[in-house]
Amino acid sequence: MRIAGIFNLSGEPVSPVLLRKMTDSIIHRGPDSEGFYIDSFIGLGHRRLAIIDLSSAGHQPMATAQNQHVITYNGEIYNFQELRIELEALGHRFRSRTDTEVVLYAYQEWGEKCLDRFNGMFAFAIWIGQNRNYFLPETAMGSNLSTILS
Repeated sequence: MRIAGIFNLSGEPVSPVLLRKMTDSIIHRGPDSEGFYIDSFIGLGHRRLAIIDLSSAGHQPMATAQNQHVITYNGEIYNFQELRIELEALGHRFRSRTDTEVVLYAYQEWGEKCLDRFNGMFAFAIWIGQNRNYFLPETAMGSNLSTILS
């Protein structure tokens, strides 16, 4: 696991200190970089183990170009290159070479049905800012997503 999240059911703002403590506790799983995203009562944290795209373009949490969706992701989508080609044909423009960004734009294009297109094992959280909602799937063989509800 290299991802962490907080969703405060009370509506109270997320503590950046707590989110950092959560990601610090998994530093051994992702020593290459760290990232945080906080939007009031939701916080996403990430520890990165750079494998596919070693550049900073793969930094997480990652947002769409319009900042409509934000993702923190762990896993591997084996067919991400084919999906990327399909998404590019639909007009999506990528900033990285990561499967993370493919997952992000696949969700933006196909919603929850994107899961039917993925071949792999994964866990991720996508924050849908305009709806103030989230999408939190994982595969049985994928990584476990840790969420603190308070």
